[in-house]
Amino acid sequence: MEYALGLLSGYSVWQLGAALAATLGSAFVRGLTGFGMAILLVPILALALPPVESVIVANFLSLFIGLVEIKRLVTGAEKTAWSLSLLVLLFTPLGLYALAVTSPDIARFVIAMIALSAFVAILIPRKNQSAPGRAATGVVGLISGLMTGYAGMPGPPVVPYYVGRNLPRETAKTSMMLVFTVAGLAGIASAIVLGLVRLELALLAAALFPAVLIGNKIGHGASGQISDTAWRIFVGLVLAGAAVAALLRLL
Repeated sequence: MEYALGLLSGYSVWQLGAALAATLGSAFVRGLTGFGMAILLVPILALALPPVESVIVANFLSLFIGLVEIKRLVTGAEKTAWSLSLLVLLFTPLGLYALAVTSPDIARFVIAMIALSAFVAILIPRKNQSAPGRAATGVVGLISGLMTGYAGMPGPPVVPYYVGRNLPRETAKTSMMLVFTVAGLAGIASAIVLGLVRLELALLAAALFPAVLIGNKIGHGASGQISDTAWRIFVGLVLAGAAVAALLRLL
């Protein structure tokens, strides 16, 4: 226990506080909408931590919460979620390598732009329920894998892929959550291979995980209690705020 606390002592009080607040809020959004945790969490974490550490911590948390819900995700997800997950596994290492060789300021800028792209994706109106073709699925999986590695954000291409169709909310949510769980696993495995994972990052994620459980449970309980328009506006505003905050850090 003392050893673990010693490792975490390398983080300042404000860093830990910012990480805790961001984790709780982003987990609430995940429980409410089925997506948004990494999209919201990484830009805010990147204000307090180096971008690579922010992405690794977010991947740990995505994997942890996904494993808690894995039975529901496997049984409720659309078949396309498995195809996307495989592509994410293949392309995440390339994205993480790009992040590792990018300067922190450039990485924060790219992460902010990804958050902004997610904000735009939320505003896309729903279309028909038919699944996109193989080419569209392949492009979404490739980009999602690169974004998982580079920004810990598999969501921007995956969200419109599911939310942009008139799928039942639970099907869309479980499909996205399954892809994000696999993305977390891919991100961690890639970081280990590249020698980027340190014990204190895993401990930080473990320390933040209770906040994920609490926020996710509250959000899940609120799911279905608000209109589709209301949650789109809510998530969009938070996404925009996270992106603006990341851009301000550059200034």
